[in-house]
Amino acid sequence: MKKFIRTVLVLVTLTIIAASCGTKQNGQLVGIADRPSWNGINPYGMVYIPSGTLHIGPSDQDVSKTYIQRPKTISIQGFYMDDTEITNNEWRQFVVWVRDSIAHNELGNFRTDDITGEERIDWEMEIDWEDTESLESLYYDEDDRFAGRMELDVRNFEYNYQWFDWQAAAHNKDPDASRSSFIQKDVANIYPDTLVWVRDFAYSYNEPFTRNYFWHPAFDDYPVVGVDWKMATAFCYWRSQLWNTYRGDEVNTEDFRLPTEHEWEYAARGGHEHAPYPWGGYYVRNAKGCLLANFKPGRGNYPEDGGFYTVKADAYFPNDYGLYNMAGNVSEWTNSAFHENSYSFLHDLNPDFRYDADEDDPDAQKRKVIRGGSWKDIAFFMQTGTRHWEFQDTTKSYIGFRCALTFLGRSINDF
Repeated sequence: MKKFIRTVLVLVTLTIIAASCGTKQNGQLVGIADRPSWNGINPYGMVYIPSGTLHIGPSDQDVSKTYIQRPKTISIQGFYMDDTEITNNEWRQFVVWVRDSIAHNELGNFRTDDITGEERIDWEMEIDWEDTESLESLYYDEDDRFAGRMELDVRNFEYNYQWFDWQAAAHNKDPDASRSSFIQKDVANIYPDTLVWVRDFAYSYNEPFTRNYFWHPAFDDYPVVGVDWKMATAFCYWRSQLWNTYRGDEVNTEDFRLPTEHEWEYAARGGHEHAPYPWGGYYVRNAKGCLLANFKPGRGNYPEDGGFYTVKADAYFPNDYGLYNMAGNVSEWTNSAFHENSYSFLHDLNPDFRYDADEDDPDAQKRKVIRGGSWKDIAFFMQTGTRHWEFQDTTKSYIGFRCALTFLGRSINDF
């Protein structure tokens, strides 16, 4: 009797389980339940650039006769882009984070992660900057101090970053290759090269900018300069980690990155096909004769446009996408490697020509595309289709950058 009752109870239990499973799926292919929801993001300080097509190439006569801007029609996926160039104060957040992480390491401010068991910096602990003895390694040696001032040695401000080589992984033929072989790592000193203000101009008095441009509050909202391509890439990685830490267990998004040169050109046009300038017109002045960007309008005539050197990152009117200073102020790094003939072999779907140059590679392979022209350039370099380049390990007083972020899902403008 007991055996019979036990058998009946087992059958009833199995029936209940089967019924509950049938309630959820009914034997149908319906996917996995309880997936995390995704409503998209709206990053602070960024604007959405909708998917679309553009006709790349020169918007005016190729005065240099270089033929490096051959016409081509391409399509670009929607993405977010910073509405201004990264400013001194935004970069300073990066510098202070690196500075504090070094100080926490020196002071031994760690905690054990409850999940992984790893030791991590305890950011809740305050740094005692009065304890100069424990933090002595962060400061200049006594012989290197100017006027006896105890100042932080910015040569110590190094940041380790990494990226995944998707091209190498996609073309790998070795099934036993480890994942680590596609993870690339590098280190960058992230303090801006303030000496560019002296180095870039012979017989020119710019020492006040070397001393003040990055740290003085008067320049907080001006674009950061003196950062090379690797430093800008490291900033994007840090910004991604900062964002992901804040989001916690939520679904990870795409990482912040530098825009490709064609994303940059597409965004600069502001939705105007064949627009030579971000404001859509053919001239650099409006109907009242006012200059529309910060550049060099004449020989030796830097201040006519209202800016002697750089100006605030949100100066002048934005283009129709809401992007400021896509022409002039500072030229901007892109993620793209520069090759004179790259337009001839680029794909027409999200074109992207990249090359991660090693230290021992020829200099020609270390060229990265810069776009937009700067405060010291003539109007030709401000045109949306003009390409130019600089070596990836070079810092200049007229090159900055802004970040991009790929939009996930159906494009907002795709009805």
